[in-house]
Amino acid sequence: MFVSCNFKEIKSYLCPIKKRKFMRKDVIKSLIAIKQSEIPFDVIERDIKLPINRNKIITVPGVRRCGKSTLMEIAINGLVREGVSPRNILWLGFDDERLKNMSSDDLDDVIVSYMEMFPDIPIKDVYMFFDEIQLIKDWEYFVLRVYKSYCKNIYVCGSNATMLSTELSSALRGYPLEYETYPLSFNEYCRFKGIATNSYLEQDRARLKMAFEAYNQASAFPEIVLTSSRSEQLKLLHGYFDTMILKDLAEHYKISNTGVVRYFVKRVMANLTKPTSINAIYKDIKSQGLKVSKDDLYLWADYICNIFMFARISKYDRSLVKEQKSLDKYYCIDNGMRGAVLMPQSNDNGKNLENTVFMQLNRMRLPSDKITYYQGNCECDFVLQREDNVIQLIQVTWDMVDASTREREIKGLLEAASVTGCENLIIVTKDEENTFNREGKEIKVIPAWKWVLLFLAMILLNLSDYVYLLLG
Repeated sequence: MFVSCNFKEIKSYLCPIKKRKFMRKDVIKSLIAIKQSEIPFDVIERDIKLPINRNKIITVPGVRRCGKSTLMEIAINGLVREGVSPRNILWLGFDDERLKNMSSDDLDDVIVSYMEMFPDIPIKDVYMFFDEIQLIKDWEYFVLRVYKSYCKNIYVCGSNATMLSTELSSALRGYPLEYETYPLSFNEYCRFKGIATNSYLEQDRARLKMAFEAYNQASAFPEIVLTSSRSEQLKLLHGYFDTMILKDLAEHYKISNTGVVRYFVKRVMANLTKPTSINAIYKDIKSQGLKVSKDDLYLWADYICNIFMFARISKYDRSLVKEQKSLDKYYCIDNGMRGAVLMPQSNDNGKNLENTVFMQLNRMRLPSDKITYYQGNCECDFVLQREDNVIQLIQVTWDMVDASTREREIKGLLEAASVTGCENLIIVTKDEENTFNREGKEIKVIPAWKWVLLFLAMILLNLSDYVYLLLG
């Protein structure tokens, strides 16, 4: 049936829509211009750089507040140094409240607005940086269309759980090149604090040792490192934790039982460095009269790793079936956040050190690397595999002053070496440095501050195996 309406009615309906569209384009143009005016950005360099001119969608997943947007700003600074004009940079942050009602259909306004600002610049020569674009539903279809049809230089990052690496790969259908981002490494921490890491002067080495002890128990989130007030640091860290629990976990995965989730996360945090039984946590929660299913807890264990709050490793075993049935160890993304949430414990130095070593291994590992732990009659903290070969065995202990501690660490290394066939054996401690032989095998004891810097140097130099430098 035909319904008649007059021209005035149509005009009164369309005019507000048209007006909103013009207003939104004005906002987009303003945001692009403001960001361009800030180039080059006043930022502190990070160790890892985003690639330039790779003709790929570059995605930057990672935990909240770890510096993903800063990595994109560093990439822009690099482009400008190579001669790219700031006019060729299209940066848009979708967390501006004036863009909150945008839909995926409205995203074309971004391209149109830029072309109206710079009609003389071919869109293929533009470098596009989209921050917090996950706030727009179905954003990935827009990014794919732009990439396929107009521009090959696209960078995407965001702090929501929808920016997970697994979900990004699915949404963008295998096109992205992923650069996972972490809180600061020790080398970056020293850079932020103005401490030289390449000096051979004794006083600088002393400063490095002191800096590492502070780094080992402090937060490595960039904003926290640059905040001097301890009370302000704690306030920020609790805010990070609450946002991860309420938004990245509860909101994204539609979990209503936030109180139990919070308790579950704290239990995993408290069990840092030890094999963690989800079933044991389930029994504990049930004994308190709280309602949750065991299946939910196993899902939550996946989720807390998905949002980068934790990383987990399995027990080393030649049998994949046995490996998958073993209890996992969970490592926390940040020692400082864990300390703020749980409050410092008397035995935290050793746990923090093992967590720090793991984070460095995880931060710098190659795609073909795998990290596990060994457990037999004795234990070895880390088994580092590269493809099918075990290339490194690492024990971590705060110190080996106690004779029984020393023997325990050595026995764990030797047993793991016997099972894996690996002879590159390292013990990382707070400050001991030594080399000795036991049962025909050389064991290198390295101070933690030196180990993290040597390991980083090997990766940045693109050498195939950092073990050769460590072992001379």
